[in-house]
Amino acid sequence: MGPSGGAGVQGKITDVPGVRVGHQQKSDGGWLSGVTVVLPPAGTVGSVDVRGGGPGTHETDALGPTTLVSTVDAVVLTGGSAYGLVAAHGAQRWCEEQGRGFAVTGGVVPIVPAAAIFDLGRGGNFSARPDEAMGFAAAAAAGAQTEGHDVERGNVGAGTGAVIGRGKYKGGVGTASATLKDISDGGPVVVGAIAVVNALGLPLVPEASGEPGTPEQRVEPGTQLNTTLVVVATNAALDVAECKRTASAAHAGLARALNPSHTLADGDTVFCLATGGQDLDRSTEAARQISLITLQSAAADVVRLAILDGVSSAQAVTTPAGEFGAYPGNVR
Repeated sequence: MGPSGGAGVQGKITDVPGVRVGHQQKSDGGWLSGVTVVLPPAGTVGSVDVRGGGPGTHETDALGPTTLVSTVDAVVLTGGSAYGLVAAHGAQRWCEEQGRGFAVTGGVVPIVPAAAIFDLGRGGNFSARPDEAMGFAAAAAAGAQTEGHDVERGNVGAGTGAVIGRGKYKGGVGTASATLKDISDGGPVVVGAIAVVNALGLPLVPEASGEPGTPEQRVEPGTQLNTTLVVVATNAALDVAECKRTASAAHAGLARALNPSHTLADGDTVFCLATGGQDLDRSTEAARQISLITLQSAAADVVRLAILDGVSSAQAVTTPAGEFGAYPGNVR
């Protein structure tokens, strides 16, 4: 089993200048899990919106609009459910070694929020889950990437053990981006997303009309635990409250891509990162509102595309725990 690494005709999160992504995974010896780290440039502002009923998260409270720190040094997406959140410690250690973090007396404290999907036991060994070393390696892999690098998709990183449709089909990592040309005088505003698709639901398949259709089957709740994790990034200059609102708006893309979504058994979480390279048009109150609405609408669009990309890019896997087939429908 290897990464599918598609061509990315719909763009990628690393189209946002300065954003890099690193994966680490293991898929043998009882393993089917991994870690994905999104590494933004220094000074990036961030926030998060958690909508699922069964989230596994770390440091998300620190990203609220009223908290002390407004910047984010890395975001960790991991397998291993709550156990896998220890991977954030490894990414934090890597950031510390690079001098990335909130300056305090004697050093820095890297701000590294994280969220996890449930993939325990999918490779056959319940105890085979990401640890601190895997988080460090994923962060280092991200740090070694060049500007605008391609992003591996499918069965990689945190998507290695992802499944959809109550465990029937394989899920994975997907990414997408969009460029907006009319909301900043300084140049194009880029919005990108990366998604780890591990959903209870199934894709909303486009029909001939181009409008969203319905899943091939209804999915009833069961013992499977699930989560779709998303990081949205933009080169727009946003404050923490605007990042929070953008993350909230981006959840619409999740609901457009999967049915059902945001269930009691899903831990659906969206982070938003704003690198600050382009100032939005804020010349009047009307211009400010239009700029933000346009940006946030684009965020929802790229999240939908990233999720569908993750489903399309995922490859079938057979492990001692069972068979997880590739989704048979055309979701693009």
